[in-house]
Amino acid sequence: MSLSVPTRTGPFAVTHRYAPRAEPVSVVAYGGDPWIVLTIVALVGLGIVMVLNTSFFFSGERYDDPYYVLQKHLVSIALGGVACFIASRLGSRQYQQLAYPLLALAVLALIAVLIPGLGLVRGGARRWVGFGPLNFQPSEFAKIVTVLYLAHSIVRKGPQIRTFTRGVLPHTIVVGLLSVLVVVEPDFGTAVLLGMLLGTMLFLGGARARDLVVPLVAVIPVLVYAVRSSPYRIRRVLTFLDPWEDPLNAGFQLVQSFLAVGSGGLLGAGLGESKQKMFYLPEAHTDFIFSVIGEELGLIGALAFVGLFGVLAVRGFRIALRHPTPFGRLVASGITVLIVLQATVNMAVVLGLLPTKGLALPFISYGGSAMLASMTSAGILLALSRESG
Repeated sequence: MSLSVPTRTGPFAVTHRYAPRAEPVSVVAYGGDPWIVLTIVALVGLGIVMVLNTSFFFSGERYDDPYYVLQKHLVSIALGGVACFIASRLGSRQYQQLAYPLLALAVLALIAVLIPGLGLVRGGARRWVGFGPLNFQPSEFAKIVTVLYLAHSIVRKGPQIRTFTRGVLPHTIVVGLLSVLVVVEPDFGTAVLLGMLLGTMLFLGGARARDLVVPLVAVIPVLVYAVRSSPYRIRRVLTFLDPWEDPLNAGFQLVQSFLAVGSGGLLGAGLGESKQKMFYLPEAHTDFIFSVIGEELGLIGALAFVGLFGVLAVRGFRIALRHPTPFGRLVASGITVLIVLQATVNMAVVLGLLPTKGLALPFISYGGSAMLASMTSAGILLALSRESG
């Protein structure tokens, strides 16, 4: 018999000290959410158009093949489609069982990145693990694993999540370890994203707001030290505050992004008519692809992309509210927050609202590991929607 504990909890919290295991409905009882499917297809399809559009001249110059980047992008989408299908066929029970093993694998993979010979260095950062012609970025998958781990652990702890020592502190230590491994690469943006996921999921799981303030206050000196001890991070912060102070060097990328978005106006210059993509705007097909979207499609087109992510947010939280198990509700909310938060940060960076971070625009930007992670996240949402009805 379960023992009820009358406490104020989060919207997805377990409200019994000894919570019985809820039996989820069969994963094949309902179809996947068609709105999520259509939205993902729209985002990926528009992404294909924009990657071709922004990489055509770059690929011709760098690889003597104007379709080289597009071809790799299509391969990533194909692999991501397979990952999405597999993820959508699993149930919440399987994800709950896989949470801790996947956490261990994520830690090992992040450590492997730091081992010479396994970890690959690109652009001064060691973020990839290579096996012959194949390589992947473990930090992308660490985000998904963090959601699964937090959901499983929060559900197991039940009402204990409302205590600092048993609820907030253990999760902060585990996610802190992942964040440290990511920062060493260095990948400061992903570490911040993991911290935001931690706070959001603990709050939704029932942790007290005052307990969440403690790790937040404790991490501020660490963040300040991380910025002050790294010249390139200091440069990014100063560039964010005033990119026009050094528009031809440190502020070049952000200034070119402003010029792209600003010249788009309301309706844009027209698809394919971007001038900034022609070797002015660095990373036009990856982190700053939203700049070209604003330039070519204008405010209306940019808002359409924002609207598609808004649909994902609405449908994702609908799944979270309707899922029959606390674990499923937490995973659905965490995955939704992960996708929408990463898209929001990417767009905010492009618009100069946040310092530059290496976060791709989900489903749209070029990047194999990012696309695989985004499609896997979508598959998890579809799996949970099949259990939600």
